[in-house]
Amino acid sequence: MELNREIITTAPRPAATVVMLRDVAAGLQVFLMKRHSRSDVLGGAYVFPGGKVDAADAELDMAAHLDQPLRRLHATLNEADISERTAGGLYVAALRETFEESGVLFAQQATRQTLDSADWLSRAAALLRAGHAFNTVLAQTGLRMQTRSIVPWSRWITPTAPSVMNKRFDTRFFVAAMPPGQVARHDNFETTESIWLSPRTALEQYWSGQIDLAPPQIMSLAHLSRHADVRSVLAAAGIRPPPVIQPEPFELEGSRVICYPGDACHSVREQALPGPTRLCYRNKRFEPVDGFDALFL
Repeated sequence: MELNREIITTAPRPAATVVMLRDVAAGLQVFLMKRHSRSDVLGGAYVFPGGKVDAADAELDMAAHLDQPLRRLHATLNEADISERTAGGLYVAALRETFEESGVLFAQQATRQTLDSADWLSRAAALLRAGHAFNTVLAQTGLRMQTRSIVPWSRWITPTAPSVMNKRFDTRFFVAAMPPGQVARHDNFETTESIWLSPRTALEQYWSGQIDLAPPQIMSLAHLSRHADVRSVLAAAGIRPPPVIQPEPFELEGSRVICYPGDACHSVREQALPGPTRLCYRNKRFEPVDGFDALFL
């Protein structure tokens, strides 16, 4: 992963991502997808499904196609400086991108019955493959998106001096239980591989060089590793507002360091996440100053 030293003056672009979770006999697992190596955003890295907010996301008939009122969605994000419709658009973007990238559709039939029919899912997927806009897919299938299934987890804002890529994003991370009866898979276009791993195993594979991860994924996986199951993650997400993390990079002894809220060098003194408050770029990877085990302390 190459470091980028360019200062970016443009405002970060709104984005949304969904951390899909499931329980297996061995414990909690998270779904990760490998971005195409030619992608200009984290190419080759393993990420959670997600992407940029489109203008059309806020144009959806939300009363007809979302299962919660906009005022409720606005309240869950805890962002007083955005409108209710903007908040709704962030939820729509998270759900849309997850469907487009992984084939997982958090939705219910208009009759409010849980989506458990392969017919509904296959019809929606066929419309999307045929080039129909997501809003059109919802209108033609009569589906209502399950915003209750995704819970705000954190908000990451790329700094003006990014350490990984030359684009800035303001990304809302949501957590969600994998819906029953569906299969998550990569799309072989934007993403080329996908895998379910426990948070700790994902970090172990990153440490051994088997997979590549960006700092937000590293810190998010370290956070998730403290939970035994999906229920624990969702409960934790539901009892506190999503923390805002704006990393602050700096140089230390010739190496790039990224510090997070709570670090002695960060402008925000209150710690926002469990685990280390800084990552250092060395050994061609981002790692805690005190080594691998510091991710879990």
